[in-house]
Amino acid sequence: MNLYRSHLHRAALAPRAVLAPVALAVFLSGCSLMPAYERPQAPVPERFTGDTRGPSAAQPVADIGWRDVFTDPSLRAVIELTLANNRDLRVAVLNIEKARAQYGVQRAALLPSVNASLGESASRTPADLSSTGRTVTGQTYSASLGFSAYEIDLFGRVRSLSTQALESFLATAEARRSTQISLVAEVATAYLTLASDQERLKLAQETLLSQSATYQLNQRSFELGVSSALTLRQSQTSVESARVDVEKYLTQVAQDRNALALLMGTELPDHLLPTGLPDSVAVAANPLAQVPPGLSSDLLQRRPDILQAERNLRAANANIGAARAAFYPRISLTANAGSSSASLSGLFKGGSGAWTFAPQVSLPIFNAGANEANLSIAKTDREVYLAQYEKAIQSAFKEVSDALALRSGIERQLSAQTSLVGAADDAYRLSQARFKRGVDSYLSELDSQRTLYAAQQNLIGLRLSQQSNLITFYKALGGGWVENTGQPVATLPATDSSLAP
Repeated sequence: MNLYRSHLHRAALAPRAVLAPVALAVFLSGCSLMPAYERPQAPVPERFTGDTRGPSAAQPVADIGWRDVFTDPSLRAVIELTLANNRDLRVAVLNIEKARAQYGVQRAALLPSVNASLGESASRTPADLSSTGRTVTGQTYSASLGFSAYEIDLFGRVRSLSTQALESFLATAEARRSTQISLVAEVATAYLTLASDQERLKLAQETLLSQSATYQLNQRSFELGVSSALTLRQSQTSVESARVDVEKYLTQVAQDRNALALLMGTELPDHLLPTGLPDSVAVAANPLAQVPPGLSSDLLQRRPDILQAERNLRAANANIGAARAAFYPRISLTANAGSSSASLSGLFKGGSGAWTFAPQVSLPIFNAGANEANLSIAKTDREVYLAQYEKAIQSAFKEVSDALALRSGIERQLSAQTSLVGAADDAYRLSQARFKRGVDSYLSELDSQRTLYAAQQNLIGLRLSQQSNLITFYKALGGGWVENTGQPVATLPATDSSLAP
């Protein structure tokens, strides 16, 4: 009885003896060869080009929700449909799920994978091979719990790879945000482009009606012998030009609607068609139009594409740690504890306890320079991602500077174009009066009408440019991810210590 208890005691201590070295190795695995990460200095000025005023205390543009920027109910509904149906955004979301799963796989390598097994093996040895001269049939039953080839991460190789996978996952999440920001800006621009072409179509249709009426009057005058054939033909050219423009803008509106449907991922309902561009009052009330000068270029760090570039840089930095760890010994453990017996009935009886413990140390001695080459590749990759990160900041700086430069001049252009439309309208009315009184020929009236029509079309184009500029400015500063103002926006910490797995 005492012998039986002693056996049970030793069997109970066996798993502890196996797991104790594992626990010690995990405790000691605090060394990491991954370089300390520091955010690179932004290769752009502190203030945007042409902005010489002091720093602005206004709310960051990235924090302004797109519902507060796009106040038209139809446009809001179109954006909602786009976010729900756009295929590019759907792919970006699926890429996040894939990256999250890949990170989970890599992170799992930090801990041993424990498996339970229950098995049987049978063998038959013929008489001429048996030491007893008789045929021998044997069976063995086993049940065990253990792990195989678990790497003790003494030099941080596994943790470096886990950090790299984490940063790649976070970069994918930033790519999804960047996709949404671009998508919101594109669908808003496409919607306003459709609105502007509808206004152009309406103007062309009104001009066609007006010129058709004038042509009919000139035709009656010609039939009565009051006006010449030249006047009639000049009036006809105006009608045909207006008809050409009507057909042109009908085609353009159809194409605009098709482009918007592609962005939305579904058909545009008729009740959501735009009625026209926002008026000057709505533009002046837009929070983007009220952003004061003095913007700091540090705001660019809130853009998802720049955050994505930095996440990729962090991942490359972590990969250097894994490449350095390849120069050092790699320790792996295989261990299991359980029971073995020649009969199934005796598998869990006293005296059937069994365990194995197989540590292995692998030390690189000669690999023809493969480790040095891998380390060189990892360092080069980091320099590549550093250059891409700096280029992303420079490109973002240019986009914001261009948007600010255009915003400063677009209002003056609109003011001048509005005055031009007013003057052209007055000139057209005077030309009509002088022609009716016989003072001028119809060519003068026709020229005034064409000048007015061109000025009105250009005014619509400038109004669209003003709206597009606000959207570009919003996108360039990272706006479009937040739905409502006040919703928190994720930012990247200055160091990566908080991201350690």
